[in-house]
Amino acid sequence: MRTVRLHDTKTGALKELTPRDGRKVGIYACGPTVYGRIHVGNARPFVVFSLLKRFLAHEGYDPVLVANITDINDKIYDAARPAGRPSGELAAEMTDHYIADTERLALGRPDHEPRATLMIDEIVALIGDLIERDHAYVADGDVYFRVRSLPEYGELSHRDVDQMDQGEGLEGSARKEDPLDFALWKARKPMEDTWWSAPWGEGRPGWHIECSAMAEATLGAPFEIHGGGNDLIFPHHENEAAQTLAARGRELAQIWMHNGMLELGGKMSKSVGNIRGLADVLDEFGRDALVMFFNEAHYRQPLAFTPEKLADAARRVEGIRNAGRRLVPGPSPEALAPHREAFFDALADDYNTPRALAALAEWVREANASAEPVGDADLREMLGVLGLENLLEREDGAPAEVRELAAARATARAERDFAEADRLRDELRARGWEVRDGAGGPELVPIGP
Repeated sequence: MRTVRLHDTKTGALKELTPRDGRKVGIYACGPTVYGRIHVGNARPFVVFSLLKRFLAHEGYDPVLVANITDINDKIYDAARPAGRPSGELAAEMTDHYIADTERLALGRPDHEPRATLMIDEIVALIGDLIERDHAYVADGDVYFRVRSLPEYGELSHRDVDQMDQGEGLEGSARKEDPLDFALWKARKPMEDTWWSAPWGEGRPGWHIECSAMAEATLGAPFEIHGGGNDLIFPHHENEAAQTLAARGRELAQIWMHNGMLELGGKMSKSVGNIRGLADVLDEFGRDALVMFFNEAHYRQPLAFTPEKLADAARRVEGIRNAGRRLVPGPSPEALAPHREAFFDALADDYNTPRALAALAEWVREANASAEPVGDADLREMLGVLGLENLLEREDGAPAEVRELAAARATARAERDFAEADRLRDELRARGWEVRDGAGGPELVPIGP
């Protein structure tokens, strides 16, 4: 079990991961607000934290990944109203799309995917605890968090309290004791078609309290890693941290881990309009190229989304797939072990996937140069952690007529009728297949997009 260090936004430094019982690691990654189909930028944290879980499991930790679904929010009301649809119906439909679209990434589901609408009791109880401890107050059916009641407020985002803006605009400003206070519960409004009962009146929860309650209910507090995009540091994660510290007297998370934004002429955002839907990107470039694309950049850095970068990732995928066809099942040579170790050491050092891929490339280069058969165990292990283990799968699904063409080509080559062999090769390509020489003999391989 390697020592794992991750960048902690609160301290601004690398911090050693210290599981509660030596092995258990709780990871909470903020998921989508389901008012529309998710874009490819929303997929970055899904991929980063799904693969971080794989790496930690490989190292002998016992990770539990939680990714919530925010299915009650102002944005859902605002999207449903002009469409003439019930907000709950829209949220349910977009939740189904989110699950279907991320399923296509083939990385598995999070261990828990709590939905805000199914955890209202836990949310109300947490708000009640904050009111009881005088960190929150009721005002005409709304409930607000007293920001200045918590001296630690601002430590996560490293902001001066007096320079902060919660982004709530004028909503509730006349009822707030301080403009900096933020909503925990919003009283029912005539144009809102979904609400719940609470001791202070009918309404629904604010965004920040939803995540604090869902995280604590599924992982306890404190847990080990809280993740999400760096656009959530303030106010969302700052407020999450404050709510739990104020209510429980202890931190919500040990490490606050934030990924950089995907950029398409600026931060990818529905509000700006510079988005590419995840489903559309998967249709165009394929799952393998997209997962590789995310792995090629360090998770903390911004990542420009361009067709050229996706094409480069697809070529890298194909290079690994081709290298895998020359391998044989079994242990890898000891001479290649340093590259394997460098790969996993890179991931233990702030989950540095670009450095890990460089080590993997060196392993492939030396394997390709070997005059002796090379076992695939190391490559299979590394690719599995990156979510790309399928690159070593053998393709046995060629139709009968394609197999017949391949057999005829093999006969032509054996009879040194190279013109006929070339003609049959071209016909195979026209049908979407290639014959490539692998360690176990010729293999039929589908031509990728």
